[in-house]
Amino acid sequence: MAADLGARGTARQATERPHPATDKAPLVLSGANVVMPTGTVEQGRLIVDGTRIAGAAPENAHHIDVTGHWLLPGFVDIHNHGGGGASFTSGTPEDVLKGIHTHRLHGTTTLVASTVTGDMDFLARRAGLLAELAEQGDIAGIHFEGPFISPCRKGAHSEELLRDPDPADVRRLVDAARGHATMVTLATELPGGIDSVRLLAERGVIAAIGHTDASYEQTVEAIEAGATVATHLFNAMPPLGHREPGPIAALLEDERITVELINDGTHLHPASLQLAFHHAGADRVAFITDAMDAAGFGDGRYMLGPLEVEVADGVARLVEGGSIAGSTLTLDRAFKRAVTVDRLPVEHAVAALSSNPAKLLGRYDRIGSLEPGKDADLLVLDSDFDLKGVMRRGEWVVDPQLG
Repeated sequence: MAADLGARGTARQATERPHPATDKAPLVLSGANVVMPTGTVEQGRLIVDGTRIAGAAPENAHHIDVTGHWLLPGFVDIHNHGGGGASFTSGTPEDVLKGIHTHRLHGTTTLVASTVTGDMDFLARRAGLLAELAEQGDIAGIHFEGPFISPCRKGAHSEELLRDPDPADVRRLVDAARGHATMVTLATELPGGIDSVRLLAERGVIAAIGHTDASYEQTVEAIEAGATVATHLFNAMPPLGHREPGPIAALLEDERITVELINDGTHLHPASLQLAFHHAGADRVAFITDAMDAAGFGDGRYMLGPLEVEVADGVARLVEGGSIAGSTLTLDRAFKRAVTVDRLPVEHAVAALSSNPAKLLGRYDRIGSLEPGKDADLLVLDSDFDLKGVMRRGEWVVDPQLG
């Protein structure tokens, strides 16, 4: 919540005044722990020149002392349904931009907009609207979560609108996205599931296994067909069993799979998160928010597609049935929990929040690390891992608060 952040003194929205990073003068941030792909550089420095990270600082550069702080690459969220009171599935373009900005205030500099199950005609129209925002550079793509999911594991999706993943229907949504379909979540055991995975792989769209009731063997078949992501691993799928290992075992053991995890303390027990990191390794985990409208906004009643959701104490559940309905998570909270509660190395948390999802999106040449030549997407955190500043493409979204 932007207002709350300002009230606590942890960050504030950037003002309209010129700033060294936005008036074309190069900027040098020095003295911080800089997290790089090869490890953390203590007392390091980072140079921003225009919209990019530079390798050398010219004489006219402005200098900011960030001693005692951390510099991280901007977070990349590949699964996000909204925030700031706005839904990516049903809101106006202005609403969507509001939700995007809410997450930027919390460190997410690259975001894929996710939809929830709906009527096919509606989803096709929605894809067109979101495609325009992708063309403007506001979002990194579109993720269709539903309607091609299992009624046995539907979670917060309307059962009446679910359908089998017929390749013709899958192709229709991908085409409606005009080249900006990034990912489609499928219950690949349903009729048409494997053929749809092959179709998506051929079109360069990520096929994600999720909201599934598949067996271990069925999941292996889907991976062999080209699936590469586990949609919020552990959630909305059969539990790991000693005689029926189900999809979790297949997804954890295969090096081709990136596993999404919702690290909010509600969706996963800490031991489950540790299990995923132990078996998949730090280079195959992507932290996501799976956020809905209430993220960065507050408790109350919301709509998730056609379903009513009650958010209480930051936990979203369907009014009817009580199923968890997405999250109110922001990635700055996921990061802090990872390093302070889960005790992950900072470098592993950064991989899960930045480099791994950037690689999955095929954008690691531009985002996901603080290497020279990449977009100047960076975060300033204090020694307690609270967010203090957010820069996106050389512009401060949140002015650094260093006092």
